[in-house]
Order: sequence, then C-alpha cells, then structure tokens
Amino acid sequence: MICVSLGRTRHKMVVAEHRALAERGAELVELRLDWLSHLPDVGRLIENRPTPVIITCRRAEDRGRWRGTEEQRQTLLRSAIVSGVEYVDLEEDVARTIPRYGKTKRIVSYHNFDETPVDLQQIHNRLARLDPDIIKIVTMANSPGDITRMLQLVKHSDKPTAGFCMGEIGLPSRILCGRYGSPLTYCTFNADRELAPGQIQFEEMRDLYHYDRIGLDTQVFGVVGDPIAHSMSPLVHNIALQKAGIDAVYIPFRIPQDTLARSLNDLDWLGIRGFSVTIPHKEAAASIAIRESPTVHTIGAANTLIRTPDGQWESENTDYDAILQSVLAGLGVESDDASILAGRKVILLGAGGAARSAAVAMSAHGALVTIASRTRKRAETLADEIGCQHCGWENRGAGEPDILINTTPVGMHPNVNDTPFNANWLNENMLVFDTVYNPEQTLLIKHARERNCKVVTGIEMFVRQAARQFELFTSQPCPSEEMRASLRAAISPIGKPY
Repeated sequence: MICVSLGRTRHKMVVAEHRALAERGAELVELRLDWLSHLPDVGRLIENRPTPVIITCRRAEDRGRWRGTEEQRQTLLRSAIVSGVEYVDLEEDVARTIPRYGKTKRIVSYHNFDETPVDLQQIHNRLARLDPDIIKIVTMANSPGDITRMLQLVKHSDKPTAGFCMGEIGLPSRILCGRYGSPLTYCTFNADRELAPGQIQFEEMRDLYHYDRIGLDTQVFGVVGDPIAHSMSPLVHNIALQKAGIDAVYIPFRIPQDTLARSLNDLDWLGIRGFSVTIPHKEAAASIAIRESPTVHTIGAANTLIRTPDGQWESENTDYDAILQSVLAGLGVESDDASILAGRKVILLGAGGAARSAAVAMSAHGALVTIASRTRKRAETLADEIGCQHCGWENRGAGEPDILINTTPVGMHPNVNDTPFNANWLNENMLVFDTVYNPEQTLLIKHARERNCKVVTGIEMFVRQAARQFELFTSQPCPSEEMRASLRAAISPIGKPY
C-alpha cells in the first residue's frame, strides 16, 4: 500500500490536505505531528478522518522537527493509540515503553540517514522483539548494492517489514519494495514537499510506476546514469509499457561514475531484463557486454543493455539509427536510403556520446563532418578517432554547412535563452537538428524557423531511440505516438500526463 506523508505547520492545512489526498485516491496517510508549529491536537486531526492514518512524531535526533519535551511527545503518541488510530509509528527505544492498546497497530521503526548498515538482520531481529505489527527499516543508500540488501531483508522476513532506502540511489527500492512483501512504501503530497530524501509524489508512484501492480512476475527495466533524476525515460517507457499491456515497470537507477560493472553485479538479484544507458556510462556499457552489435563496435559506446537467457549482457546503440533517421526525415527522405548525405557538409556541436553517434552515422554515409566543442581537446580527440575534421568553438559559424547538429546541452531548460549557434549564421538552405528536447522549441530551433531552415527537434531523436530500446526489451512493436505525446505533455506548462 502507498502511504502519503503529510507535514504542515497548521492544523487546518493538515485537515484540508488530508481531505484533498482522499479525493485524489490516497488510501493511507501519515500525519507528521512534529511539523506542526503548535502543540498538536490529535483529536482535531483524526476526527472524521477521510482515510486511515499513521501517527508519527519525530524527534530532532531522528531528523524530525519536534520541539517539545519527550514527555509531551510520548503523551501524544499514547493519546493517538487511546483514540483508536489505525497505526502509530514508534522508534525502537519508545516501543519498549509504550505498550499495545486497543486496535491500533504498531509500526516499530529504525531510520539511518547516513548509511545502510551491514548488520541489517541484527537490527531487524531487535525490532522484531518489540511487539510490532509492522517492522519499518529505512536507511540511506550509498551504493546500488544497498538496495539489494534491503530488498532481500524484506523478502526473507517472517514479519511484515516495510524496508526501503532513501536518497536518489535508493529510489528503486521505494518502487520495488512491495514486490518483495513490504506492506508499505511512502510518498509525498507533491513534488515540492519531500519529507524524506528520495520521496516521490503520490500520483507518480501510483499512476506512472503502478506500485500496487508490481509483483514477482513483473518484468523490471531501467535507465542507468549519473545524474538521473532529470531523465524522461521512465515516463515514456512506462506509458508505452502500459499502452502495450505488458506487465513491466521501468525505473531510474543512479549509478555513480566508474562503478557500472560492480553496480550491475550488485543489482543482479533483482533480475532486471534491460537497461537504457546514459551519461557517463555509455563506454563502460559497451565494455561489459559479452556481445555487442556492429554499431556498438564501430562507435565504442552503448546506450542499451539487454539481458541474455544465460544472464549476461548484450549491447546496442540506438542513438545511431535515431540520429540518422531524424536527419533523413528532416531532409524529406521517406526511405532508409542515406545516399543523400554523401558530400553534405555537417557542423556537429559537442563531443560527447551523442556527438560520437552522430559523427559515425554521418561519416559512414559520406557526409563531410566537422566537430566543434567548447572543450577543444575533446573535439580533436573525437575527430581523430572518427576520421573527420574539427574546428575551434569560436569558428563554428564559419562556412555554410548543409546540416547543423547540436548535441550540447546549450538551450536546455532552465537556460532557455541560450543558443549554441548564432542566428545570423543560419540560412534557409540548412537543416538544423537540435537534440535538446526540453524545451522542444529551443532558441536555436526558433531562430532556424525564422530563417526558414528545415528543422528537427530533440523529441524526434529521443522518441526514436527510446522506441527501438522498447522493441529490444520487449520484442513487441512500440507505441511510439504515445511516447511522443507523453513527452510533449510532460515538458509543457500543463504538466505530466499521469
């Protein structure tokens, strides 16, 4: 079950937002008494409550906001129990002194905001001796391996155990804990009001990840990167999986740089079927696969990992075809005939993973590619590896290219007033392809339209590469239009499409 944590400084706001959560479909709400600016009136908060509640009051040493005495706090917890609330959350030391009474269920909890201790089982054993209905263990994840250890604890516990990890690294455990028997996961009222590190919004957990539908037979896919919180891949893939009627979930995994091989090994117990791969892991993904596609071999980087029947990884790079097909579509080519690129002059902005795919794709079909990067050495290195030209960033506007491809983040939200290529360098004979997709109408694209250039937006590339990944993951056709529509809705002022 999803529990929504609610913390406000005023009683009337707690009551109002509790009603609002019930109207939004919440089934269980945690009332954080320690957030109230005045001594809590438990009776007022629980009278005519629209959903069952968990009463929680955290001390400062437990990273809470309680400013009263410990005697006052325990009196509040006891009064909540006497009043018959559905659940009360008791820390390990308090659980020893507050006995069971009536129908109120006891959540005996342990929190560690610094790490996931090595002695999780011993901690669990201690809590199990304190007459819990639910054991709650929440720790900070400092590596993906912490996720696995926590979920293994949940699965093998003979007592109902709500166990998951905090922080961005720990987010997958919040989504998957119910799969292994956790009776609860915790979410926040809205995205701007996080009560614990790594909490996500209620509707995101329910409507995007479909937490309550995830079972042991649910296939798990994901995206790995660092950072990863900004990624739109979970949005488009989960919506596509739902549209296709596939019992699967797609989750973001933050994996620190230079730890991909070790981290995937640590996550092996979860049985993840495939990963999208983004910065900074694309080259490492190519190196750990036992089989690589010809495209990966040529580029030296992979953006997709697919688990083989024997549990190994094979790699693919869907950026290559996505870039190639986006450019051909922009030029009005209906077929896969890329001969139209032969002899075309291409200015490629950037020297990262997407630039590498673009350089190989264009060069392989006879285009004359020149790479310009804000870091000159990276442009030189990539150009030497691909066998094309390079120029200084300050000279990127020289000449009259036929095709301009921007793979830098210049112009990406929130820096929407920036452009990597001055408007006066554009002309109506050019194709302008900006791989930035948020916003779709970047300043570069706006200037290109004003100059009557052909344009291709980043949404085209993003959807094309994601759709191919979907097909590799599921062996089914991808509902690309749903992907495209959901991405456009997500970056619009209206908000997320779930």
